Amino acid sequence: MTTALYLAHLNPVTEAHAEIIRELMSQADAVRVMPVVFMGEGGEVTSRSFPFGFEARSRMLSSVFGGSVEVSRNYTFRAPFSRYMPPLLSPKSWGLRRSILEGVEGDYFTYTGDRAEGYMLRVYFLRPRVGRRRDLSASSVKDRLYEAAAPGGEGPGGAAWREGVPPGVAGIIRENWDTVEKFARAEDRTVKVAGMKFPREGYR
Repeated sequence: MTTALYLAHLNPVTEAHAEIIRELMSQADAVRVMPVVFMGEGGEVTSRSFPFGFEARSRMLSSVFGGSVEVSRNYTFRAPFSRYMPPLLSPKSWGLRRSILEGVEGDYFTYTGDRAEGYMLRVYFLRPRVGRRRDLSASSVKDRLYEAAAPGGEGPGGAAWREGVPPGVAGIIRENWDTVEKFARAEDRTVKVAGMKFPREGYR
C-alpha cells in the first residue's frame, strides 16, 4: 500500500489544489491531506495570510472529495513557532516529522510543487515528489477575496474570486464571509524563516 502525503496551507482550497489531489489519488492507494495548523495559547492562530482555520479547510476538502481522502491535523506547529528553527537542528522539527508519519503504514511519498520545499522534505527523509507549479495560487485567490470584501467590492457573490475555487468551497467561504471581511482590513503579519511562513503572533 502506498500513501501520498500532501502538506500544504490550503487556505483556501483552490481548483489547483483539487487538481493536485486528484492526481495523487491516481498515483497512490491512499491520500492523506494535511492542512498546516498553527496553535497558540488561546487556540488556532489565523491571520491575513492564513484566514481559515482547520475545521473550515477540512470542510472545504470534504465538499470536493467526500471521504475519499483522509484529512489530518498532524501537520501542526505549536507556539512559540521559533522552537522549530533552525531546521534539522531543532528537536521540535523532528517531532513534527514523527507526527506527520503517525499511522502511515507501508510505502509513502510526500508531494510538493516547490523545489526548495522538496529539498527540505528530502533532508527530513520524507521521500518527496516535486510536481509542476500551477498557475493558480491560493495567494491570488485570497487577493481576489480581499478585493471583493473591500468597500465597493463585489462582496460574497462576486464572480472573480469564485472562478478559482470549487463550487462547494465557494459556499463555505460565503458562510465564513465575516472572516474574509475581518482580514481584508488587517495588516499582513507574517514571518518567513527558511522558506516557511509563520504567523507573527506566536512566533516568539
